[in-house]
Amino acid sequence: MTVRRADAQRNYARILAVAEAEVAAHGAEASLEQIARVAGVGSATVRRHFPGRRAMLQAVFHERVEALCARAGELAEAADARTALLEWLGALTTYAASARGMADVLVPDGQAEADHANACAVQIGGAVAPLVRNAAKAGAVGQDVTVADLVALVTGITLATERHPDPVAEAHRLLALAVQGISPRPAQDGDGAAAER
Repeated sequence: MTVRRADAQRNYARILAVAEAEVAAHGAEASLEQIARVAGVGSATVRRHFPGRRAMLQAVFHERVEALCARAGELAEAADARTALLEWLGALTTYAASARGMADVLVPDGQAEADHANACAVQIGGAVAPLVRNAAKAGAVGQDVTVADLVALVTGITLATERHPDPVAEAHRLLALAVQGISPRPAQDGDGAAAER
């Protein structure tokens, strides 16, 4: 029984790694059958772990949330609070914009999925709050800016750019415009220009 459980865990880890790569390449339309082929397992094995595409996407999303939270923890001790927060927002934007269709698919459908989405939001909020606090203390963002505000901003940008030929580049361009409003860089050398490059 222990061997079977270990095999199942290895299969799950392999399938999830392939699913992450396929979602990055093909967005929310990633095929469960293609995932099974690349992972070297049968379709039934994939469906045992992920009964449908939504379950697979939620698992991929959860793994990415963990990585984004870990990155926020690393950046919390950075000397430049503004740069740290913007780096994290850039990472969130890159991920959200590269997973085409994921935002629509992950909109909660029923109470269980609403609970899952809320748990992810709480997890992200707890991890990123120190970055926002540090940036506010440094005067890099307003005292009223919240993690929820920033995640909503990135979500809106990625939904708006989802069908763009280069959604990641366009999302980052729009994020840079938004950042000028959220956290304008002070004018330097008396040039009177608040430059965000």
